[in-house]
Amino acid sequence: MPDTLFISDLHLDPERPAVTELFLEFLSTRACSADAIYILGDLFEAWVGDDDTSPMNQVVCGGLKKCVTSGTPVFIMHGNRDFLLGAQFAAASGCTLLDDPALIDLYGTPTLLMHGDLLCTDDSEYMAFRAMVRDTKWQQGLLSKSLEERQLIAREMRNRSREQTGGKPESIMDVNSDAVVKTMTDHEVQRLIHGHTHRPAIHDLVVSGAPAQRIVLGDWYEQGSLLACTADGCKLEVLDL
Repeated sequence: MPDTLFISDLHLDPERPAVTELFLEFLSTRACSADAIYILGDLFEAWVGDDDTSPMNQVVCGGLKKCVTSGTPVFIMHGNRDFLLGAQFAAASGCTLLDDPALIDLYGTPTLLMHGDLLCTDDSEYMAFRAMVRDTKWQQGLLSKSLEERQLIAREMRNRSREQTGGKPESIMDVNSDAVVKTMTDHEVQRLIHGHTHRPAIHDLVVSGAPAQRIVLGDWYEQGSLLACTADGCKLEVLDL
């Protein structure tokens, strides 16, 4: 039966080549028979601009291009690590950039797709940071710097993020349940798929008085993780690293 696949939070990094190899294998095998692939943010650990043509970035773009050329459309949403993915990346990879949130028809079921960080409203510090880095003027200022400067800034931001998250309660960094219900109500959907929190699960809830689902995608650290959806429903799967 044809299926549509969803992944997120791969955090591809030259320092973790096994994950990149697993992703490329996924693109050349399982992905080739899918109706579509959706990558819901943080494909890369850091993306400092489309002019960063490092060997890993070129290999990943090539793998995505082959997948798209084989007949499987690939859609990518910005995450909190790769919010600078732009038109040059889309052209090189053959992928289509998605807005966050994005509403799709998934085998007859309206489904809302998000990276997921917009739902973490309890983490006010992060929400302020997100507003800053998603500002067009801030991004233009960053992209005006040299590639080397941007790479240094990205490393500093990652180090600062690790320090900050290490001191925060887990509950603050998870989604806010009221934000989830409000978002699903506003978009008139009974199914939401997102990543970001690295807590794969299928949650049953009630939205607008009717049964609903919130599906969370897993990360690609200890293993690969994907969601496969058909007309009969959705199932989380694991890919051995």
